[in-house]
Amino acid sequence: MVFACILIVGCKPKGTSEAVSGGGAAKAYVAPGKYDEFYNFVSGGFSGQMSVYGLPSGRLLRVIPVFSVDPEKGWGYSEETKPMLNTSHGFVPWDDLHHVEMSMTNGVADGKWAFGNGNNTPRLARVDLRTFRTAEIIELPNSAGNHSSPFGTENSEYIVASTRFSVPEDANSDVPIESYKENFKGHISFVSVDKESGDMNLAFQLKTPGVNFDLARAGKGKSHGWMFFSCYNTEQANTLLEVNASKNDKDFIMAVNWKKAEEYVKAGKGKKQTVKYAHNKFDEHTHTATSTIKNEVTVLDITEFPDIAYFIPCPKSPHGCDVDPSGEYIVGSGKLAALLPVFSYDKIQKAIADNTFEQDKFGGVPVIKYEAALYGEVEKPGLGPLHTEFDDQGNAYTSFFVSSEVVKWNVKDLKVLDRQPTFYSVGHLMVVGGNTKKPIGKYLVAYNKITKDRYLPTGPELSQSAQLFDISGDKMELILDFPTIGEPHYAQAIPASLIMDKQLKIFDINANNHPYAAKGEDKTKVVREGNKVHVNMTTVRSHLAPDNIEGIQVGDEVYFHVTNLEQDWDVPHGFAIKGANNAELLIMPGETVTLKWSPDRAGIFPYYCTDFCSALHQEMTGYLRVSPKGSKVPISYKLGDKSSAK
Repeated sequence: MVFACILIVGCKPKGTSEAVSGGGAAKAYVAPGKYDEFYNFVSGGFSGQMSVYGLPSGRLLRVIPVFSVDPEKGWGYSEETKPMLNTSHGFVPWDDLHHVEMSMTNGVADGKWAFGNGNNTPRLARVDLRTFRTAEIIELPNSAGNHSSPFGTENSEYIVASTRFSVPEDANSDVPIESYKENFKGHISFVSVDKESGDMNLAFQLKTPGVNFDLARAGKGKSHGWMFFSCYNTEQANTLLEVNASKNDKDFIMAVNWKKAEEYVKAGKGKKQTVKYAHNKFDEHTHTATSTIKNEVTVLDITEFPDIAYFIPCPKSPHGCDVDPSGEYIVGSGKLAALLPVFSYDKIQKAIADNTFEQDKFGGVPVIKYEAALYGEVEKPGLGPLHTEFDDQGNAYTSFFVSSEVVKWNVKDLKVLDRQPTFYSVGHLMVVGGNTKKPIGKYLVAYNKITKDRYLPTGPELSQSAQLFDISGDKMELILDFPTIGEPHYAQAIPASLIMDKQLKIFDINANNHPYAAKGEDKTKVVREGNKVHVNMTTVRSHLAPDNIEGIQVGDEVYFHVTNLEQDWDVPHGFAIKGANNAELLIMPGETVTLKWSPDRAGIFPYYCTDFCSALHQEMTGYLRVSPKGSKVPISYKLGDKSSAK
């Protein structure tokens, strides 16, 4: 019955309210000129981007390019940012960013970095919250479908990323698909994070039996040192998964003692494995990214170490796996189930100590008896539980996809306290700080899968939908609808006060170490090197220097290295040239960015600033002359009466 209901998405619960009342809407109102209280970092799904909204207003503040090219900012188009999208498969300009995770100190967001996962071509990204830019991307070997990612430990010692699709190891991947049970394995990547610089490193991987990892959460407080993963397809099917991966009444939550695994790795128990993956970093001083291909990873097979990992039965196809602020309660959400089990960390530890295991292991891993790990079940919570977050009053909030609602329940007595409809088919939800040791029980956002009649129609595809609830009282109250970019999955919010005063306003022009930076108009030049021409250009209100260039030939590769000389906040300049099949540039104050352009015909090509910068923005243009290949026209350039012929 439950499975049938899933096919009928968008079921409206009884008592559905269609509109936000005036009093509720006032709670989301932020007057012009006033700041929001929270930043909300939202995954962009198949857009590959991360978007940033203010809460409670729902204002879109920023779209941060992460895994996908972005012509607005030149991300993935400029020569400096192309290496950020390099992988072992080459340049991959797209991905599917599903989840967001804030860096933490002692279990609370510290406002340093936001992490995002590339689901398709398995990658993990770090966004610097001083610049709202992607600072680092690391590819994950032995993986396919980086869905169970990124989930951080209590002090961001590790950001953990697990493969959704178990696959053969990279070094031995050409095997029959029918050999799934024999050759397909799961891998969980532990990526360490330097506390000061944020630099990431693929520390080690755990090799697991071949199941599909869905989501995860780190333990906190008393359970710090453990990770909990939801996993489905314990049938280990490889075809018609909608049927064949839904046969077992129970799949698993996998509990991993990562502290113990770390000890084994440090003791040299892991095995070095030959792999290939890209590690990309952006250097703020040279304003340039580098991509390094790495060839080795340390792997620990959990079946060879019986005290690392344990399976816990969970109603079929568990999706969310969430840990409450105390670290004691672990909520497993079987999306094809009509109950909500809550497991106890203490009972899990006792079951391990007492060897209260099922008679048979699964894939060589012990299975704790369900009743031995269970704290209790929330009765009649709803249909299709997916995700749970927590407030600061001991309450939990679970999204129910099938019955299209958010249900509030008490963690201790497991009683349902409230339920509110969503519009429609809610997926992820987020309470401010709801995954941390200190939630802020003020707002909850539901990220819905279906929009239908909430906004003005926009053709076959409607805007994606988010809904903001006030949860400060006993009852949840819907106070705002707002559309989002891409398909929102998970999101997190942090107090604006954590990061708004840390913003980098300009790049210091004196610290600009870009090899082609022109730190003044007297440093501009145009240099031919064979068929390559380097234009060291500057931009400042309200002209480009030089603004007349001649001597370029058809077939040349022209590199415009544009340095923004401004040293004032919020004065970026753009750069574009007619006929460029690349993109524009967007250059921040003190920064140097490069556009590669290959003229395909002779003629005059205007170039100009694309980002409005002053009253004379329209006059901020120049001309470039292209002559036929082999022409005798010498390289020359000028700005006003200052000319240089080469």
